Amino acid sequence: MGTLYVVGTPIGNLEDLTIRAVRVLGQVSLVAAEDTRVTRRLLNHLGIRVPLTSYHRHNWERRLPALLTALESGDVALVTDAGMPGVSDPGSELVAQAAALGFSVDVAPGPSSVTTAIALSGMGEDGFFFMGFLPRRRNDRRAQLEQVKILGATLVIFEAPHRVKAAVTDILATLGDRDIAVCREMTKLHQEVFRGTVSGALDHFTEPRGEFVLVVAGAKAPTGGSSLPVGDGRQEAKQQLVDLRAEGTNSRDAIALVGRETGLPRNVLYRLWLECGKPV
Repeated sequence: MGTLYVVGTPIGNLEDLTIRAVRVLGQVSLVAAEDTRVTRRLLNHLGIRVPLTSYHRHNWERRLPALLTALESGDVALVTDAGMPGVSDPGSELVAQAAALGFSVDVAPGPSSVTTAIALSGMGEDGFFFMGFLPRRRNDRRAQLEQVKILGATLVIFEAPHRVKAAVTDILATLGDRDIAVCREMTKLHQEVFRGTVSGALDHFTEPRGEFVLVVAGAKAPTGGSSLPVGDGRQEAKQQLVDLRAEGTNSRDAIALVGRETGLPRNVLYRLWLECGKPV
């Protein structure tokens, strides 16, 4: 039986590709890529000749059986266009299915837009909450931001250039004029990091270009302590969240489950989840 390798690829600068990633890509029997054209350019740069197949959010259900079959006779590498597969990119379904069928799954760690932006921002020391891409529609976007309004953790948000001004506008309207670091084109020739307030970022990026990661300061703790008062089923809900976290349940599933059982609002449950342990 083969091994599924989850391989991190450069988010901009090709020199960030690890020695291990190069070795893995050169020894596998097949590479499953988000965009075969992008990955072929990377492999050509490395002088690697290996079969490629596409695996992305629009075809993963069709491709999954063939990739699992390929693992029966050889190793397969999973890559995305940039960064780590499975982090706001395709890949989690293949990893889960391969592991469930008994295949070995290994990771060749590499560049990540999330951790790169956190490091550049100077705001991630006390933990962060990764939100990925916000919804496309304004009402949905603002509703999601409302859910994290009381979180004390730093927020990390991906955004496309044509939506970044709308997203920053909604952050200002929903979360207020907090500190923010806007990271653009990270590790690339025209990398830019704006550090300031949300309103300042809105004025600065008049014609946004490139890929953006927004790092937004968390809510300030209210005077007299940051913990929610215990009562109205919160203590029981918190214990359930502690138990689910210990079992390895992710935040979204745990909060949905406890919310159905207790009727507590999602924003309250998010706060209780964070009190159980820092988000990753």
